[in-house]
This record gives sequence, C-alpha cells and structure tokens, in this order.
Amino acid sequence: MNEPTPMQHSAEVMRFVHGTGADVADRELHSTAIGDSWRRCVLDYSLDPASRCTPVVLDQRALTERLARHAELVQIASAEIDWLYEYIAASDYALLLTDASGVVLYERADPNLRSTLRAANLIVGADWSEQQAGTNGIGTCIAVKHPITVHRDEHFHACHISLSCSGAPIHDPAGALVAVLDASTVAARDTRASQAHTMALVHLSAQLIEKHLFLRHFRHGTILRFHARPELVNLQHDAALALSDDAKVVAADEMAIRLLGAGSREELVGRPIEEIFDVRAEELIDPIRFGQPALRPVRDVLLGHRFYASVAHGEGCARTSFVRPAERTCAGTHEVLHLEPATARKTTFKLEDLAGEDPQMRRNVRSARRIAASRVPVMIQGATGAGKEVFARALHAASDRASRPFVALNCAAIPESLIESELFGYRPGAFTGARREGMKGKILQSSGGTLFLDEIGDMPLALQTRLLRVLEEQVVVPLGGETPVPVDLRVICASHQNLRAMIARGQFREDLYYRLNGITLELPRLAQRTDKERLIRELLVAETSDGRPAAIEMDAFQCLLAYDWPGNIRELRNVIRTALAICDGGVVRRKDLPTEVREGSTYDSKNPHLPETTPEATASSVHGSTAPPSRVPRSPLEEAEREALLRAIRNHDGNMSHAAQALGVSRSTLYRRCKRLDIPLLRMRGVLV
Repeated sequence: MNEPTPMQHSAEVMRFVHGTGADVADRELHSTAIGDSWRRCVLDYSLDPASRCTPVVLDQRALTERLARHAELVQIASAEIDWLYEYIAASDYALLLTDASGVVLYERADPNLRSTLRAANLIVGADWSEQQAGTNGIGTCIAVKHPITVHRDEHFHACHISLSCSGAPIHDPAGALVAVLDASTVAARDTRASQAHTMALVHLSAQLIEKHLFLRHFRHGTILRFHARPELVNLQHDAALALSDDAKVVAADEMAIRLLGAGSREELVGRPIEEIFDVRAEELIDPIRFGQPALRPVRDVLLGHRFYASVAHGEGCARTSFVRPAERTCAGTHEVLHLEPATARKTTFKLEDLAGEDPQMRRNVRSARRIAASRVPVMIQGATGAGKEVFARALHAASDRASRPFVALNCAAIPESLIESELFGYRPGAFTGARREGMKGKILQSSGGTLFLDEIGDMPLALQTRLLRVLEEQVVVPLGGETPVPVDLRVICASHQNLRAMIARGQFREDLYYRLNGITLELPRLAQRTDKERLIRELLVAETSDGRPAAIEMDAFQCLLAYDWPGNIRELRNVIRTALAICDGGVVRRKDLPTEVREGSTYDSKNPHLPETTPEATASSVHGSTAPPSRVPRSPLEEAEREALLRAIRNHDGNMSHAAQALGVSRSTLYRRCKRLDIPLLRMRGVLV
C-alpha cells in the first residue's frame, strides 16, 4: 500500500474518531483495539495526530533510579531478549523492554541502526505510554493488557507511520502487569501480516520471561510443576503452582490457570492442593523433604484431566546419558572396541537425544524447546543428510501436537506434475487418472498436527503462491473442489539451499519466506560437530541387532573418525549398517568399510610416510619428546605449530576431539595437521568424556 502523507493520516484519524467518512470506518485496518486507542488519544488525552512528535525521555537521575528499581526484571529479561535478538536481528528490529508505565529500561538492536533508532526515539529512557506517544505497540499493549501489533499508519501520530511495533505484556506472579516486551522496526514491509511471526516470537518470549520471574520469585519455596505430557514437566511451557508450607496454593502462572480451567488466579490461590488434584499433599511433598525427585500422575478434581506433576524446591533438573562406557579387548594383534547397548534400538528421538555435546546443536535444542508448544513456524537449514527430518520429528514430539499426525513431504523427491495433488489433494474425478474416491492432500492429513516440507526451495513458484494463501487464510481448496476446507497447521520447513539467494534470483517468493521463517535452526555438518566420536558410537550401538555389543577394531574406528562425511549422518549410518552386515565374527574391521572411507580418511595405518604408531611412540610424542620423527627438515614456523598441537593433545590427555575444540579447528583438520607434521596418531581412549 502507499504510505499516506502526514496530513492525510491526521485527517483520516480525526474523521474516524468523530464518526465521519464511512470509507474510513469500514477499513479492516482499524481493529477495535486500534480504533478505541485513537479515540482515547483524542477524547481522553487531547492529543493531535498532526502535532510534531517531541520525545519524552527521562533525565539521567530519574532513569538511574528507575533502572535500580527494576534491576532484577532487566537481569532476567535481558537473557531472553538476547536469545530473541539472534532470530530477528537481520530484519532491522529493535527489541525494547519497558516498565508498566511504558518507559524503556533495556534495548537491544544492531549498532549500525543506532542513529535511525535514536531519531525514532527507540532508546532507553524514552516514554512510550499512550498518553505521551499515542497509539503504539508499547502504550496500547499496556492499555489493552494483551499482545498487539501496531503497524505503520495504525499509529496515532503521523510522525510514527513508518514504524511497525509488536508488544506483549509481562506479568508478575500475582498477575499484575510489570513490563512490556516490544519489537519495533522502521523498515517494515507493507502488509500487516508480515509482522505475524515477529508478534508470535515476542509473545512467546514474554511468556518465558514471566515463567522465569515466577520461578525466581519462589525459588526458595515449593513449586509444583505439571503438564499433560510427562516429558514437558520442568520445561518452559509447563504449568506452575507455588505452594505454602501447609500445601496451599500461593500463586499460579498463566499456564496453570489455563490447564486447570480456572477463570482467574483468585480461584486457585488459597486452596489446598488436595482440592485441586486427587492426591494427598504429603505424597507430593515428602519426596522433596527426603531429597528425591518426584514425577507422578495426578488427576484434577474439577475436570478430571490427567496430568503429570513434579514438586521441587527451585529450578532443578536432571539428565541421563545414552551410551555406556566402552570396553577394549585384543583380537589377535588388533585392538577391538566393544560398545554395550544402553537402551533398545531407537526409532524416534526426543530433542534431548539430539543435543549431544556439540555447542551448535545444544543451542538448536534450547531454541526448539522454547518454541515447541507455540505455532511459530520453523525453518531448518542444513546440508543433505544432516538430520533435518529427525530434528523436525523430535520438535513435533515435544509439542502439544505430538498425539496428532506428523506428515512429511519432500518437495525435491516428487515430480513437479504431482506435487500439487500430493500437497493439496483432489476431489473425485478432478482429472484423468485420479482416484475414484479422491485423495486427501498432505495439508489436510496434517491438520491439527505438523506439516514438514523438506527441501522447500524445490517447490515450484506457482505452488508457492497457493501455499502462501493456505498459510494466511488457514483453509485449503483441493484440486477440482470449490469449497474451502478449514485447517489447523503448524509448519516446519527444511532446505539445504540458500533461500535468500534464491529470492534475489527470483526463484523463491519473499513473502512466503517470511511467512515460513519464524525461527531458523542451523544444523552443522557432521564434519563440523565437536561430538562426532559420540555420534559414531551411538550409531554403532543403534544399528547393532539382537542386543549384542557393537564391536569395531580401532583401526576401522579411526577411519570413521577421520573421514569428512560429505553425506553427513545419513552416509555414516549407511556405512555402519553395511559394515555390521558384512563383517566377520561381529567385529567391524577396516576392510569392511567402503573404499572412499578407507582412502578418503586422513587416518592410514599403512601409509609408509607415517611412522608406525606404537605405545612407545605415542607416549614419546604426547608426554615428552618433540623430536621430529620425519627426516624432512621443518621450518621454525612448522616446529612452533607442531609444538602447539602436541601441547594441546597433552593437555587433553590424548582426547583428539577436546584438543581440536581447544584449538578452534575440526577433528579432521587436527588429524590432517598431525599427518603433515609427522605427529603419530593416537590410539582411541576406552571411554569418551
């Protein structure tokens, strides 16, 4: 749309407030909340939409006093705001935390935008209350007490019509408004719908800040946390009740109010826990007094819903390991690594299974947990074989849609002529060759659950347009049909391609990209992961049948570790599966590996240019001597590099993964440097740490 001039906007606001001009009143732009705010600005605050915006900013003394008063709030919220900033920074947003009166306490934005944001008064100390700044995402959120987006010419003042602001309220444990979290940009795209994902992320972050405030406030007391699904208890989106010493409810968070069907906090506060759940109080409280964890099924008295509850002091959590320690034996002259299976073979994975020990994957899992229970769309980027669908399934399993279908469609694996009918379905007789009874498409099949669109970059442009319409209107029209069918969609997409570059080339719709890209998770390549050793061990265990231990000669294990795995986890799994199937005596040997793994590996026990690796040679190189075993003279720079590598390996007791991480390189890079500098390759340690 064309942005109105300041004079046109001011005239439009006044016509609307005074009830003249039906064309203005009928515009979808003016929701009840926006229209009511405009009326307040004129009739209650006597503001003029055409007046020059004079920023109201607290002086330094008043600001210092206010920041001191809200120091704990800022400390708790800033961590969540910094997380949110990672996902919307590229869109030129400023993230603002205000107090309950609309004064900005904390701001996070791109430093390159400082002058622009200062000109727009998006700075710490600025007052964005409705009384001062008219209709805006912060002040109007405070007035209506629920999340709201104020987009461009929905603002009251003409000087603010270039802004788009999305604000969400933050409440204290008693339910009182204490803050607003807002995302504002001066570079908003034309449509209001373009802000939907930003609004969803802001609202989600505000809820998480509320949960942190609740847990912090009652950290020295007793907190009962519950959810309908046991795996979500003690995570961000569970429900929480604070209990007194006599097991009465002191406070309830928003999720608890919602799950228990209460109309307000007042309906829960003061009630004994035995009046809420069909369980004796001491059965819940006693495990805490004896230092034992508690997670047990309970049923709420009012509605009869079943939940799983855990009572604890503060914010405790526990973790379990997946792979048991390994044992080593000798078969002839070849050392063999035995891996005992810790669990039955997995067919599905939880998010915590995927975190591993890699920092990037742990960040991905933390982010996924935050948005699991929301409808925020997710874009998973990663190379082919990196585990995008596995991650998507784990995210679905962690959501409140886990009991509903997870439907996957690989846009690159289906001919262009068929993908439309696969996605949208068709009515009986829609085209020649169609099934007589018609077919439900993937969109309808996934309604209520999760639709996973793999390799979304391969979707034809014409279908991208149809998909965008489905996402915006939440209805689908099958081929050959005329009646829209309502759908309830949560979409996860994945691609190995650079979609932004495809947009620049005209190969992918920009509006669809913003609709799908609520949050982006980058999966690292297998060669980049710092926990590659652990992954190989876990896959060896997972692919071993009949419950017997996985066994592999160290020579073969070194090859798996040193190979670059261009096909990532998928290639690794296939190689391990094949090797286990063809190996003799249940022990995988070097000869059982594909040629490209043996020859492409930087590890080669038979390379004549490398000294033979013996315990004596290894001990000499790691624990003392740095004398070069090679006869080729090295430069002083190479000698210094060799000494640095040896020092790192010694400092980490021969653990190559940890040494590589300390050096800031991948494990395969460390092996290549060791080979180039004639550092004997180390025997694998028996137990990973």
